[in-house]
Amino acid sequence: MNRFNIGNILFKFSSIGAITITLFVFVIDLFFKRGFEFAIYLLILFLSFLAVFALLYLFYILNISKRIENLNERIKQKLFTNEIPKSINQLEEPDAITTLNSRVESLISLKETENEYYKNLDSYRKEYLGNVSHELKTPIFNIQGYVDTLINGGLNDETINLNYLKRVEKSTERLIQIIDDLETITQLETGELILDIDVFDIAQLIKDVYISLEIQASKKNIKLELAKKYEKPILVNADKYRIRQVLVNLITNSIKYGKENGKTITEFNYLNDDVLVEIKDNGDGIEASHLPRLFERFYRVDKGRSREQGGTGLGLSIVKHIIDAHNKSIVVESEIGKGTKFIFSLTAA
Repeated sequence: MNRFNIGNILFKFSSIGAITITLFVFVIDLFFKRGFEFAIYLLILFLSFLAVFALLYLFYILNISKRIENLNERIKQKLFTNEIPKSINQLEEPDAITTLNSRVESLISLKETENEYYKNLDSYRKEYLGNVSHELKTPIFNIQGYVDTLINGGLNDETINLNYLKRVEKSTERLIQIIDDLETITQLETGELILDIDVFDIAQLIKDVYISLEIQASKKNIKLELAKKYEKPILVNADKYRIRQVLVNLITNSIKYGKENGKTITEFNYLNDDVLVEIKDNGDGIEASHLPRLFERFYRVDKGRSREQGGTGLGLSIVKHIIDAHNKSIVVESEIGKGTKFIFSLTAA
């Protein structure tokens, strides 16, 4: 039982004790004023009330309270195993009823979101197919145009032949990247892709990723920083290759959509048996209306700008699927003008 509940119990029994002493004094006063029998009658009546109250209260503590705690635990194990708590401070544990109320509110919200999703499922399906078609057609049409030009005399024109062949190569690489990303998502969804779980130092991994993206960040004069030095290893149980994909996607996004002369900061925290990884930037931020769909395939906040940056629109969807495959969660927080923050959890080793 947590300290909050114990405090409530002590407070209630202290109150009962104070009332008992007051009534005892009142009974003694009656004893001298109205006679012995009437005082005894009141004393027995009050003691009976006190005994019944104590039994009922103990019944609540030992039975009802225990059932509420068990129900909380069952709900957590079934539906909230991957949740990331809003507060990292675990010193003050809320009482069972407050926790249950919070869980029920979350379930209601989840159900409403699910109903809304199924209501819009058909429109999402059409939008998704349209996005796939558009993403594939763009490089294919580019390739077709360049090849047609080369066939119709451009191949012998030294001013354009090599340049057009390079453009064909670039469009082909983009096409392969889209197909590879789609294949990765499908494998993650169907369980065909088996994770290679191992113990590794995620702090060192983020340092390696920073080094690999340093040139890209320097073009916008964006600093890649750690919240601390993290000289001691921060060990996790996960697929190192896939988690590297997650980190590269998130940090690359922070560079692409971050402000000139901005910064990207990575921070690690321990929470129970997990390590929380927080990647935040000080960019323009994302409007709240976009956040619920941010991890959907091909969903873009700014379609024109995103395509100019060269992304496939599948990066965040892959990130979500990789974290889901680890039976963990990822959340996003953003505020216009203040930047965006991604937080995901991994099992600590």
